[in-house]
Amino acid sequence: MAAIEPGGRSARKHQAIMEAATAAFMAKGYAGTSMDDIAKLAAVSKQTVYKHFADKEKLFAEIVLATTDRVDAMIDLVAGIPTDADADALEEHLLRLSRQFLTALTQPQVLQLRRLIIANADTFPDLGAAWYEQGFERVLATLAATFQRLADQGLLRIDDPLLAANHFSGMLLWIPVNRAMFHGGPQHTQAELDHYADEGVRVFLAAYR
Repeated sequence: MAAIEPGGRSARKHQAIMEAATAAFMAKGYAGTSMDDIAKLAAVSKQTVYKHFADKEKLFAEIVLATTDRVDAMIDLVAGIPTDADADALEEHLLRLSRQFLTALTQPQVLQLRRLIIANADTFPDLGAAWYEQGFERVLATLAATFQRLADQGLLRIDDPLLAANHFSGMLLWIPVNRAMFHGGPQHTQAELDHYADEGVRVFLAAYR
């Protein structure tokens, strides 16, 4: 029977495997990555990898779903828009939110992960759905609830808050994310992202204020 490792050492190995697997999947894709590749990058034995993860599919799923925790900060940011602001203050808050929102969702690793999940959506449809539901869909739901509160205060005119949330995020993300998806990497400067964000808010308020 193998000796039980101290908790701290086991946790460090688990994290090292997660980081190595993330790098390998990003670089080679799911099909092109082997457990041997991951063990080598993590500087552990393949037996150790299997001790922590039963198979490659479970390791891939844990990596993908672990990233949904990162949206918590975005949800806090969205929910933090004050509903007692006047029209000018609301525009300032939306401008700040849109810039941070767009910058966060166009980070290279986020775009790489998006490509990886889309590329394997047919193989792991439940995983792709779970990543969307636990990640971006939570942001949209919070954004919709925030827009409803702003409408209740008379600051916005909205009949369908969730559709409005999709309009808002769509205007921000359509150009830079689609360009990145088809060109294989970030294709924008920070100044361009800020421009997309500012124009998205301007058009959104023209439609909904």
